[in-house]
Amino acid sequence: MAADISRAGVERAYGRWAPVYDLVFGKVFDAGRQSTIAEADRIGGRILDVGVGTGLSLSDYARTTKICGVDISEPMLRKAQARVRALRLSNVEVLSVMDAKNLAFPDNAFDAVVAQYVITAVPDPEGTLDEFVRVLKRGGELILVNHIGAEDGPRKLFELAFAPIARRLGWRPEFPWARLEGWAAKHGGITLTERRPMPPMGHFSLIRYRKS
Repeated sequence: MAADISRAGVERAYGRWAPVYDLVFGKVFDAGRQSTIAEADRIGGRILDVGVGTGLSLSDYARTTKICGVDISEPMLRKAQARVRALRLSNVEVLSVMDAKNLAFPDNAFDAVVAQYVITAVPDPEGTLDEFVRVLKRGGELILVNHIGAEDGPRKLFELAFAPIARRLGWRPEFPWARLEGWAAKHGGITLTERRPMPPMGHFSLIRYRKS
């Protein structure tokens, strides 16, 4: 499927968001963040946090969980690095500027991959999900939290109308569940284990896949 947002556009957008991201989105996205962290800590081991941003989630992981964090935005990542130093988060192994679709990690490297609010903000969601599964160990979990677009009704009309503005801000709002279903069916080798609505008002979902 052709990309409808660009890597350069996303990088610019999140560079602009970096100074105010925690203030604007901290509370709005907190339930989804905490839910993904709880699932990652349950698995333990070595976790890849994709789209780690300003590192808002890093201090909430258990100190026994080893974290590698990546993000496309260098300004966002600088804030994460400062947070790691200030809070002495010794369980954070590395923070790197990296494209989510081209991860510089070997196959089968992680016990879980966490991606919070990432899939609607990448040019090629399906290719990016393939890459997440590649770096997962067998039996490992892919843990997503993301907005899932409405199938019909007023919210779908709003998402379609808002889409051009949202793309300039760095994401696509009209991402349907059918797109994830299609990816999973085509990919094979993964099993959906949970889809859980998240606040506010169920606009977001916690989604878990297990690698065979």
